[in-house]
Amino acid sequence: MNDAATVTEANPFFAESTLPFQYPPFDRIDDGLYMPAFERGMEEQLAEVEAIAASTEAPTFENTLVALERSGRVLERVSQVFFNLNSANTNDALDAIRSEIAPRLAAHSDQILLNGALFERVRALHERRGELDLDDESRRLLEEYYKDFVRAGARLPEADQERLREINAELAGLEATFTQNVLNEVNAAAVVVESRDALVGLSENEITAAADAAAAQDLDGKYVVALRNTSGQPPLAALENRDLRRRIMEASLARGSQGGEFDNRDVISRMARLRAERAVLLGYANHAAYSLERQTARTVAAVNERLASLAPAAVANAEREAADLRAVAAAGGQEGAVAAWDWAYYTEQVRAERYAFDAAALRPYFELDNVLHNGVFHAANGLYGLTFRERTDLPVYHPDVRVFDVTDAGGEPLALFLADLYARPSKRGGAWMSTFVSQSGLLGQQPVVANCLNIPKPPEGEPTLLTFDEVETLFHEFGHALHAFFSAVRYPYFSGTSVPRDFVEYPSQVNEMWATWPEVLRNYAVHHETGEPMPADLLDKVLASETFNQGFATTEYLAASLLDQAWHQLTAAEVPDADGVAAFEAAALARAGVALETVPPRYRSTYFSHIWSHGYSAGYYSYIWAEVLDADTVEWFRENGGLRRENGDRFRRMLLSRGGSRDAMELFRDFRGREPDIAPLLARRGLD
Repeated sequence: MNDAATVTEANPFFAESTLPFQYPPFDRIDDGLYMPAFERGMEEQLAEVEAIAASTEAPTFENTLVALERSGRVLERVSQVFFNLNSANTNDALDAIRSEIAPRLAAHSDQILLNGALFERVRALHERRGELDLDDESRRLLEEYYKDFVRAGARLPEADQERLREINAELAGLEATFTQNVLNEVNAAAVVVESRDALVGLSENEITAAADAAAAQDLDGKYVVALRNTSGQPPLAALENRDLRRRIMEASLARGSQGGEFDNRDVISRMARLRAERAVLLGYANHAAYSLERQTARTVAAVNERLASLAPAAVANAEREAADLRAVAAAGGQEGAVAAWDWAYYTEQVRAERYAFDAAALRPYFELDNVLHNGVFHAANGLYGLTFRERTDLPVYHPDVRVFDVTDAGGEPLALFLADLYARPSKRGGAWMSTFVSQSGLLGQQPVVANCLNIPKPPEGEPTLLTFDEVETLFHEFGHALHAFFSAVRYPYFSGTSVPRDFVEYPSQVNEMWATWPEVLRNYAVHHETGEPMPADLLDKVLASETFNQGFATTEYLAASLLDQAWHQLTAAEVPDADGVAAFEAAALARAGVALETVPPRYRSTYFSHIWSHGYSAGYYSYIWAEVLDADTVEWFRENGGLRRENGDRFRRMLLSRGGSRDAMELFRDFRGREPDIAPLLARRGLD
């Protein structure tokens, strides 16, 4: 048998997985199988699409829209695995494949959405949609497909369509380059420390991890402080050595902007220019206007107004917090102004003084398994009746990945859940939920869902003790997982988190509430050595400090959101070149009133992965937009007794199970019984 035939026969993407829930057979997948699967997947889907477009039968919902929903199964299987692993466990081979395949997939999508005969069938159905006997979900599918074709340029002249194809292909390649640069730079920018004495303030586990990281780079006797893909870095809260804090912050802020092979300035300049050009081709003033049309915010004006209304109060809060920090720093003998690298360090001292506890004192009570089983899973059981059982018989893509059966209240299998929680050099920064198999009644699929975090892995044999931020992140990402678990739609188009970007964060942010809900917190916050519960007074201080440092947190978030809008409200002619990126960013922050030297944006432009490579372009505002809905929904849970099955079942039935099958704000209004109220958000963030 020749090599090509062997690959074809052995490629697991060519057929539906026989494992439970169509779980990917990771043990049979190697890097050489992706390109053949992409090739066949695109070829098969284009043949399926051409058969639909060339049909001599009159267009019907079944022979056009349902047929499109059924198309591309091989491509879907390989794409779900490849892009998830390219984020969670990449290597040089996967990065090379992404660089090659990204523009080809963009061209493939254009071949479908710019297929004139296919669009005519969709348009014909859309024109007589009132005559068709469609249920609500089917009617919405027709509406959304029609919008997709129009927004892709299906009504444009051929010359403009050809330019769109060129833009989309180039953007796809640039996004892949940006992603690879960010990961490579965050690894390359890790700070090398010569002496253990400089690490005073870190825990023994953290120091050991830094030594292990150095040894892995053949730097025996030294220490390496790894970076995360945010501006602020966790060690800054504990390190006593101010010069080392400065080095870490400066290394963090400089990423992607100092020349060298991972510099992203030219990449983002080109991307912004291409996005702006594409928007004008499609009839929009700028990329933000194009992007926001399909979000719940709808318009640039609405987003600008919301962000502008919050910024002054956030900055005022941050300045008050800075005054507190200056007083503590001066009392400790520090001369001169408090700098960005001092903020987290002195914040912990103010927290200790004001609330009489040290954030580090919490960590012994937040052991990972306890938080996961007795916190996250416990809350899901109380609200929704779910149970979780770890299984070790399914293959995984990395030894750190754990797999759980998710069983519904009535004992029926509901989903498979993968927990990939530890940081590693092959994983991109941040935390996210990803889907390997999406729920669909049409295709008979149930969800296979992963949560990926970047928790530092402790030395072998040591417990994993979380910060409170990491606890909240675990609950947050599991909120996304619940959205996918509970999906009960017919069409894969609407499955799970297939909702507007400024709505997708809403259910996950709601799920954060259970991290500090007393009944849940008491269940998981126990000392990892003694089993003793967190002392009541410490628990009370944790809850009392929830609004602490919100000026900083809100300002750094708003600064990034405003930066995102500044880039994407430009015309192509206004986009700065690579050398002008830093000046543009500084001017945009100053113009918005959020240019605080002590509070840099949560992400600077050159490592802002959300907006350049992860689908949040002109959409990073989504978190605060969704938090209005979240804070209002938390009030509803409080008003109705909190952690009760009837409350969870209502949230599941009326919102989580519906995916994108109905207008997002209609789902919220049906659940809440009215329009959202911003007051709970203002109170939560100290902006009232």
